[in-house]
Amino acid sequence: MHKPYLSLSLVGKTFSRGAATTEVLRDVSLDVAQGEYVSIIGHSGCGKSTLLNIIAGLTEVSSGAVLLENREVTEPGPDRAVVFQNHSLLPWLTVYDNVKLAVDKLFRGTKSAGERHEWTMFSLELVHMGHAKDKRPAEISGGMKQRVGIARALAMEPKVLLLDEPFGALDALTRAHLQDQVMAIHARLGNTVIMITHDVDEAVLLSDRIVMMTNGPAATIGEILPVPLARPRQRVQLASDGAYLSCRAAVLRFLYERNRFVEAA
Repeated sequence: MHKPYLSLSLVGKTFSRGAATTEVLRDVSLDVAQGEYVSIIGHSGCGKSTLLNIIAGLTEVSSGAVLLENREVTEPGPDRAVVFQNHSLLPWLTVYDNVKLAVDKLFRGTKSAGERHEWTMFSLELVHMGHAKDKRPAEISGGMKQRVGIARALAMEPKVLLLDEPFGALDALTRAHLQDQVMAIHARLGNTVIMITHDVDEAVLLSDRIVMMTNGPAATIGEILPVPLARPRQRVQLASDGAYLSCRAAVLRFLYERNRFVEAA
């Protein structure tokens, strides 16, 4: 049996503040294949973003380990690119320069100036933002900013693309458009994607598997659901597809029956 591309083994995370400690994650184990699209879903406070930050190397594990191609993840690196809900573009730079900054940093030693320009433009064209290359973030919409953030992440040629509720702040129509673009990019590049979401339809539409987290504290994986839908996927046709509806129902059942969110009194 070949080793998984990305492997989380009994990952635990405890945060301490003074004498108080909070166990956020306990014994999270997950193997992800190369080219797989995995969504992590769960209620607020279940440690989804903490888990993503651990894979990104932004947060240290308290126990267990994360391995990417059999090497332990202990710090951030260009092999794992993160797209946050907040696009985090530099407001004084143009769209082009925001992406070029990452390209120059990573490829100055391996690509010529011309090649770095071509690669920056290719990454912008992937998300249909080449036309806006000279605009600054304040001059474009929220959805366009998020597309530039995705272009910047893809320009790093990461082994794993990490998406932390990347469409959460967008209106429904923009969100749907971006989901379709991410599906098309995934089909074209075959990249490995891990996405945090709280949107059930988004998880089923985009994913090969959905990882469902139990409620915190000490959250762990409660269930993993394979999504047996052929690609490419068309959202309008899926709306009445039996397998789609069955996956959607399974996630809803987990979130609202087995693991109902209990508001703090």
